[in-house]
Amino acid sequence: MTDIPTVSLAIREAVAPVFLLTGIGSFLAVLTNRLVRSVDRYQRFNELSAERVTEACRYEIDIIYHRIRWIRRAISLCTFSALCVCLSIASLFLSVELGVDLSKAVSILFVAAMLALISGLLCFLREISLATKEVINVSHRS
Repeated sequence: MTDIPTVSLAIREAVAPVFLLTGIGSFLAVLTNRLVRSVDRYQRFNELSAERVTEACRYEIDIIYHRIRWIRRAISLCTFSALCVCLSIASLFLSVELGVDLSKAVSILFVAAMLALISGLLCFLREISLATKEVINVSHRS
């Protein structure tokens, strides 16, 4: 049977990853919002009749398509990161409850979470780069 101080320690150890999970969740909300806006914009362009589609429209459609792909990658990586954080918290509690040393698993899951989060942030950075490129090119054409 596990004693209260040990469980209390496990709870304290799990607090930091829970805050990380909150941050990842907030970031996922931002990414999802950007995805929805990009998809809506893409659909509006696709609804244009063929004669109204200019070269500038085709260029913008292409940029939006690439932005959507980068946002999807970012969402997938950040979701994987959140799952790894959840699994590391669960492993921490299982370790305490079962009296098994799962420190290696917790470490591996946490490192995987950080690598996925870093990759997701880099995908987001690429999407931002494409979005600003789109704005700059559109403003130069006006």
